[in-house]
Amino acid sequence: MELDEKELEEIRRRKLMDLQQRLLQEQEEAEARKREEMQRQVILRRILTPEARQRLANLKMVRPDFAAQLEAQLVQIAQQRLVKIPIDDDQLKDILRRLQEGKREIRIRRM
Repeated sequence: MELDEKELEEIRRRKLMDLQQRLLQEQEEAEARKREEMQRQVILRRILTPEARQRLANLKMVRPDFAAQLEAQLVQIAQQRLVKIPIDDDQLKDILRRLQEGKREIRIRRM
């Protein structure tokens, strides 16, 4: 029976170590995501006027997935110098219009 207890203790110890490693890895990934988000926000603050940032914040509340894609595209086009910086509200509206052109809008009407 002594051997069984030692085996159980070893199994518990290994499981605890695995759990600690997974927890540490998850924390590191969360920190990396947080750093990336902070960097993206710094870049957006630099390339957008306050009005354009407000429009983006409003969009983020309504359509967070679309806003995240838009943020990534804004950072990319700014880094490639495809637009004049800072991007004002009118330019952002134009970018939004161009992004929406290819998408079909689905409406549900109740009768």
